Amino acid sequence: MYKPLPEFLTIKTSKIHGLGLYATKHIPKNYVIGVTHVKDSRFENGYIRTPLGGFFNHSEDPNCEVVEVGDYLILISIKPVISGDEITAFYTLYKV
Repeated sequence: MYKPLPEFLTIKTSKIHGLGLYATKHIPKNYVIGVTHVKDSRFENGYIRTPLGGFFNHSEDPNCEVVEVGDYLILISIKPVISGDEITAFYTLYKV
């Protein structure tokens, strides 16, 4: 059955911006959290954003990174994430 978010994440109000993703369980370093975007040229910026991709926030000191794997953008932890921590990645919304 399809689940929009992994069972170890929840959405709550963020101190960074709007809503954010939060760990409900410990996530080890180098853990593949899931697919944030799927390539599709018919959509804005050439991607379909998944629920996972819609709720993580930007940080200058992130605990995750987004990696391109074929037609997918994948969210991977780059350090251990403790239960209660907000899931963050470094990204820019616009090309400069």
